[in-house]
Amino acid sequence: MLNKALEKTRRLSPNTTMSNFAELKTELTAQIQAANDLEKLEQARVHVLGKKGKLTEQMKTLGSMDAETRKTAGPALNAIKEEITALIKTQEDGLKRQAMAEKLSKETIDITLPIRQEKKGAIHPISRTIEEMLTIFADMGFEVREGPDIEDEWHNFDALNIPEHHPAREMQDTFFMPSDENGKKYVLRTQTSGVQIRTMMNEKPPIRVVVPGRVYRSDYDMTHTPMFHQMEGLVIDKATHMGHLKGTLKAFCEAFFEVDELPIRFRPSFFPFTEPSAEVDIGCSRKDGGLKIGAGDDWLEILGCGMVHPNVLRNCGIDPDEYQGFAFGMGVDRLAMLKFGIPDLRTMFESDTRWLSHYGFDPLDPPSTSKKKS
Repeated sequence: MLNKALEKTRRLSPNTTMSNFAELKTELTAQIQAANDLEKLEQARVHVLGKKGKLTEQMKTLGSMDAETRKTAGPALNAIKEEITALIKTQEDGLKRQAMAEKLSKETIDITLPIRQEKKGAIHPISRTIEEMLTIFADMGFEVREGPDIEDEWHNFDALNIPEHHPAREMQDTFFMPSDENGKKYVLRTQTSGVQIRTMMNEKPPIRVVVPGRVYRSDYDMTHTPMFHQMEGLVIDKATHMGHLKGTLKAFCEAFFEVDELPIRFRPSFFPFTEPSAEVDIGCSRKDGGLKIGAGDDWLEILGCGMVHPNVLRNCGIDPDEYQGFAFGMGVDRLAMLKFGIPDLRTMFESDTRWLSHYGFDPLDPPSTSKKKS
């Protein structure tokens, strides 16, 4: 605390002598020098130079002095104020250096610690698979079309030659939505084929498109989830035939699986929207619980295809006597599982960052040069 005796010191009178100023300077200097920390120094500064400070009060007495006395007292008091202000600044700098030195002596930084690893994002295998597939089909001249996830029954079933009582409409396979005020029924689309219907209705042949997107079916196990991804293809013109379909799918499979002369087999099948229809198998081998694509005496089914049914063309306003074409559809998630060695489809949708860090891809590494993580 400040010396209480200073509070009782009377103001300087007009007869104040220079010896009084010397005593005042000595007294204030001692008070400033006695402040041994920043808080006490601030208290001393306020007591000396504040609005009611010791030196401020003395400066106020100048007005009551005669002219001759003021000529001597004024400069003397200003000189004391300047010296005291400089002394406070010097004392403050010294105390700050002292405080910093004490702080540094108590704190240590271990510069040998390793830096914190920054987490890096990754491209999901499904996103990478779609990107690779679109790149391959773009090289073949296909364009991309997209459509709504919530589809009406006509685009999702009727136009695709799937009548009202067809098994594909059963409740255990399809997510039905509430009907609108006019009784029109909607579903979460069970395939992206509805976009093919919209494309044929809105565009004139020739048509050459692929349709990627989410689809929904009520199913859940190691190879099925309620939401998954498909990519379908459609070609409509006057000259396309089954040979073009086989050549297109063979070229795609060899490019996607990066296997030259990949064995491919077309098996007769049935789909309401194509005639004739086929399932496509690729050659593989299964040994010791592993799967190797492109070699061996076994087969693996990967997609369905066929020539577009004449009824589908008619439903879209295209004359089947003048135009024909082919269509195909494949599960994106299944292809990703096969290519990247993912054993369970369900893990793709569990939002596990550990899983993604293992199976994901560098966003700056394009598909053409990217390699799967080992």
